[in-house]
Amino acid sequence: MMFEANKKWLALGLSLLLAACAAPKPPVIPAPQVIVPPPVVAPPVAPFSVSKWEMLPDWQTLDLAPSWPAFLQSCRVLKNKPNWNEVCARAEQLGTEQPGTGDSTALRAFYETWFTPYQVFNPDGSEQGMITGYYEPLLKGSRSKTARFRYPLYAAPDDLLTIDLGEAYPQLKDLRLRGRVQGKRVVPYYSRTEIDSVTASFKGRELFWVENAVELFFLQIQGSGRIELPDGKLVKIGYAEQNGYPYVSIGKKLVEMGELKLEEASMQGIKAWAEQHPEKLGALLAQNPSYVFFRELPNGLSAPLGALGVPLTNEYSLAVDARTIPLGAPVFLATTYPNDNAPLNRLMLAQDTGGAIRGAVRADFFWGFGANAATQAGKMKQQGRMWVLFPKGGEPIVN
Repeated sequence: MMFEANKKWLALGLSLLLAACAAPKPPVIPAPQVIVPPPVVAPPVAPFSVSKWEMLPDWQTLDLAPSWPAFLQSCRVLKNKPNWNEVCARAEQLGTEQPGTGDSTALRAFYETWFTPYQVFNPDGSEQGMITGYYEPLLKGSRSKTARFRYPLYAAPDDLLTIDLGEAYPQLKDLRLRGRVQGKRVVPYYSRTEIDSVTASFKGRELFWVENAVELFFLQIQGSGRIELPDGKLVKIGYAEQNGYPYVSIGKKLVEMGELKLEEASMQGIKAWAEQHPEKLGALLAQNPSYVFFRELPNGLSAPLGALGVPLTNEYSLAVDARTIPLGAPVFLATTYPNDNAPLNRLMLAQDTGGAIRGAVRADFFWGFGANAATQAGKMKQQGRMWVLFPKGGEPIVN
């Protein structure tokens, strides 16, 4: 009986299910399509805009003689380039007539005759940018490792590859990758932490050993310096290569960690923090994966060599982002002295670059060598404006 009853209920359930399947289904109404318009992106502003000499602060009263030797240094490289031939030939003639100096009236007439000033703008159209400072530091060191000198300063390693992407892809001009071969692949080069830990790979690449890890770190930021050996002899060193990682500011990291206030995050403030917290120093330095390798320079050089390949001039050479500012060009800088509102308006020469110098209105002011240079460079973080002087006939294309 129970089996017969179950059969009836099963038959009823099947008939209901079949009836439901046979019944017409309501139409499926698609959800309304929401079309989101693409964001409106303003086209980037052209980096240069033609200007007038009277727009350059203090141009008519500025002493131009101190920058003249730096300009002649730039001409050593630029004189064979288009639009610079005649300019540099005239500059050399003027330099012969008035050796190394030239009065400001004659120099002003020279610049106004042969150049056109163009103001530099950021991609968002703003005219202000960050102006920092750098210098040539002095470190105590030795050519051999000792209990006192135990931090290695490396020459560029043999396995470091530099790949110029612009050679294969013109649209990637000025972009370079650095790496090493691992098996059949090119992989990123060692980071700072890896370089410090895989010392066996760098054995024999030590140029010098120095006594202070923080001083070595800041030497890498400056890009050049001098080593004082135990016998008192000074050796000059300069930038050779970099491991390909972007620069990360440890001062900014200390501020984010609450270890320093923003106004304390100068080079001097960071060094003071490092002395007070030696147990935290390694972890802090590892925050910046960028690593710089060096080469020994001839002692006869008057100053460090910049990226242009000429000796820098104290307080008249400028490190710039060469993707925007052409190396060798005169750059009029309008800023203020470190931690001061006093105007610092000066004709400089774009003769160097730096891993942290990225952006159109962005520059690093070379202060030179010595304690005062270190003090000024360490605390310089000013806002400023920039004008590039282009030879007439060789002006940039401005939209």
